[in-house]
Amino acid sequence: MLKRYVVKRLLIAIPSLLIASLIVFTLPRLIPGDAVQLMLSEKAYAKDIAELRAKLGLDRPMYVQYVDWLGHVVRGDLGESLWTRRPVLEEISQRLPITLTLAGFALTFALAIALPVGVISATRQDSLADFFARSTAILGLSVPNFWLATLLIVMPAIWWGWRPVGDFVEFSASPLGYLRQLLLPAVILGIAASAALMRLTRGMLLEVLRQDYVRTAWAKGLEGRIVVYKHALKNALIPVVTIVGGQLGVLLAGTVVVETIFALPGMGRLTVEAILFRDYPVVQTNVMLVAGTLVSLNLLVDLTYAWLDPRIRYQ
Repeated sequence: MLKRYVVKRLLIAIPSLLIASLIVFTLPRLIPGDAVQLMLSEKAYAKDIAELRAKLGLDRPMYVQYVDWLGHVVRGDLGESLWTRRPVLEEISQRLPITLTLAGFALTFALAIALPVGVISATRQDSLADFFARSTAILGLSVPNFWLATLLIVMPAIWWGWRPVGDFVEFSASPLGYLRQLLLPAVILGIAASAALMRLTRGMLLEVLRQDYVRTAWAKGLEGRIVVYKHALKNALIPVVTIVGGQLGVLLAGTVVVETIFALPGMGRLTVEAILFRDYPVVQTNVMLVAGTLVSLNLLVDLTYAWLDPRIRYQ
């Protein structure tokens, strides 16, 4: 039953990814200008422009380019960068670990804050701690990442003369330095995610605590911690798990701004540079990688439901 459900979901994902690939392929080419115009000066001869455009394969009809690109992707060939002429897979393999580490830190920070604070806020409803937690969550949702990142760079530099490390430290050179330079960007990314998860955890836990089986557990004299963490929290986490999957996708997309501000050579910064220089193969691969990750996360989240609630059955 589970295998059939997974196969069905994968078949449904194929049209979604095809539509996403068509959008990703088309939109960058609708931006005025292309890579050839950026490579050559404005005074370049029309013959030189035409030759370079033909060399890069940009002179063909758009639908021909799309079918050719899609065929290569299916075979595992992601193409080459129009500027560096390096394989796109090689470009991504150098940048992807940084983005994944950053998103992983941000999600860990968000969960470490959201779950315990959400539980405390729900079990102490309308108390001072509950009011403070809800107010802080609203503030966390309201503050943009780029504003907070800029503030945390500028203000410490003015007050204490401290600023983030300018040169990126590779993991092989200094593992501790590598992780240290990602902590502040990860916290900034995780603030909004933790606020959303905390509010949802609180709301769902309050709803579960009002259920009859929880009241029965209280009436039997079970310890409050056991009732909350063993009986109530697990059922309350089902909607939270759904949001966690979506938040991870948001974090991966949000690295574009944070990596640019902190000069981190990750996937987000690579995407920004590729868009600015009209490096179509890199843009297409990066965005499709995010789309594929979201599809995989949604499937993983759905499969987690049965572990949280054994009553759920897949068809």
